[in-house]
Amino acid sequence: MSGPREIVVASGNPHKVEEIRAILGPLGLAIRSLEEVGGLFPEPEETGRTFEANARIKAIAYAKATGRTVLADDSGLEVDALDGEPGVDSAVWAGSHGSRSERDARNNAKLAERLRGVVAERRSARFVCCMCLADASGRVLAETRGVFEGRIADSPRGGSGFGYDPWLWLDDAGCTAAELDPQRKNARSHRGHAARAMAEALRVIA
Repeated sequence: MSGPREIVVASGNPHKVEEIRAILGPLGLAIRSLEEVGGLFPEPEETGRTFEANARIKAIAYAKATGRTVLADDSGLEVDALDGEPGVDSAVWAGSHGSRSERDARNNAKLAERLRGVVAERRSARFVCCMCLADASGRVLAETRGVFEGRIADSPRGGSGFGYDPWLWLDDAGCTAAELDPQRKNARSHRGHAARAMAEALRVIA
C-alpha cells in the first residue's frame, strides 16, 4: 500500500482509537493516539454545524500541530423525533462539565426525558460518523461518512460500548449497540462503515 505508514487518531477517547485501530491496523498501518505522539495539543474549536465540517477542522488542526498524518472523526446521534438532535452537540448535549462518564450519564438522562411518551414508531435514530484524513501540512487526503441505523429503546441495555450505545436498538439484531461484541459492532457501526471506506481510500492514496 502506498501513502502514509502511520496515522494519528485525533481523539481523546480510547474507545474510538481502538475501534479505528482494529479496522485500519490490518492494512499495515501504525495507528497512534495523540497521547502516544506527545500528549497535549491545543484543542481546536469545533465551530462547524455538520459532522463533516468538524472532522475537517480537527484533522487539519491536529495534523499541523503534530506534524503527522492525522485521522479525525466527528460523530453523534441523530433522533428524528427531536429534529436531528443532539447531532453535532451529542457529546455535550447536557453540558460540557465533568468527566466523560458523567457527561454520558447526563446526556442519556436527557435523551430519556426528551423521548418520554414517544411511541416506538417515532423513535427512529442513527449514529453518524464522518472522518477526515489530513497530511502533516494540513492538506485533506480523504473524507468518508458512515451511518448506523436503529431506534431509541424504551430503556438502556448492555454494558459494552460507550455514549448513547445502550439506547440504540437494532431491530434485526434484537439488541442494542451496547450488547454487541466488538467484532459484530465494528462490522456494522457508523465508525466501522466510515473506517472501512477510509481503508479503501487509503489503498489508492499515492
